[in-house]
Amino acid sequence: MVKLKDIEKAYEFIQAELITTPLKETRHFSNMIGVPIYLKMENLQHTGSFKVRGATNKILKLTEQEKKQGVVAASAGNHAQGVASIATRLGIASTIFMPETTPFVKIVSTRGFGAHVELQGKSYDEAFLAAQKYCEENKKVFIHAFEDDDVIAGQGTVALEVLNQLESFDRILVPIGGGGLISGISIALKEKNPKIEVIGVQTEAAQAMYQSFHNKKLVTTYETKPSIAEGIVVKQPSPKMYEIISHYVDDVVLVREEEIASAILLLMERSKTVVEGAGAASMAAALQGYAKGKTVVLLSGGNIDVTMISTIIGRGLVKEGRLLRISVKVPDKPGSLHRLTKILAELGANIMQIEHDRLSSTLAMGETDISLAMETKGPDHIEKILNELKNSDYTFRKYQ
Repeated sequence: MVKLKDIEKAYEFIQAELITTPLKETRHFSNMIGVPIYLKMENLQHTGSFKVRGATNKILKLTEQEKKQGVVAASAGNHAQGVASIATRLGIASTIFMPETTPFVKIVSTRGFGAHVELQGKSYDEAFLAAQKYCEENKKVFIHAFEDDDVIAGQGTVALEVLNQLESFDRILVPIGGGGLISGISIALKEKNPKIEVIGVQTEAAQAMYQSFHNKKLVTTYETKPSIAEGIVVKQPSPKMYEIISHYVDDVVLVREEEIASAILLLMERSKTVVEGAGAASMAAALQGYAKGKTVVLLSGGNIDVTMISTIIGRGLVKEGRLLRISVKVPDKPGSLHRLTKILAELGANIMQIEHDRLSSTLAMGETDISLAMETKGPDHIEKILNELKNSDYTFRKYQ
């Protein structure tokens, strides 16, 4: 098992290749949550993620023969870019297997770092199996995303950096995908100061390690769902990671997809920083009450697909009560739309989008469906709007 001395050696070994990312105290989130909140901004790391730490530590240690063979990795995106970046800098050929569902920005970025990209499977696990098969058939060196001591030690250097930047703190919130990041961090922190609490965060869409931790036994497979935090969606938990996490980590918690979307939105608005879904899971946990004392929130990556941003912002606005989407049934006669919009205008709702449907087979004769998206001022304002529509005898449906 990786020890503190391994992580300290890794830090000395790779420090010249990396950015020392900021640790930023945030007054807004501290006031909102009620405890001091510090953001460890690995979204600003070279390649936009902590993953380059472990990849650098592993690849720098390869023999000359292994470097000539070339390297292979499987990744949903961030490990891919880390491997491709350091491999290209050292003149090593790299082939990366990525799930077909990988955001386009991560595919383009990985190719931009000089790797050959193969899209295989619907999940990380399927891409991983394809990469292993290719590696064996072509005698390449496989760089595992998390189940490797050198990679774990490299990821653990985040903790040493935090300790250098902040004299003392009580808790750190860390996203969990495969588990390499939290494994390295928890080993470093617990051997340095056992009083610091290490809390892992998973999305409800992919909770295999959460289930394993709380059932006190490894869950061999757990059905995953599509997630805006695709970087931490891992179906098959690692026995090695489970052993470390169950020994060193204090707790593993879950956050909902809407909570992650809300965290991304708030980080954009309040901290002026872009964080991907996987990286924002820790902030979602802090906002849901999992911060305690002086808390470090690890923003593990910032490689968000720009095509997803509008969707994520929309979901975040709905979660915050700042966007209301409803469909209202009205009589199909002149003046009906005017009456409805007049009520909404008097209540201070700003209509952003409106659709008028009188042809749907679900409608009764003489009935029209009006779908509206409107800007609102919070949950209380939404409740006031819905109550007024109900009191005005409208039949309506609210969308999430």
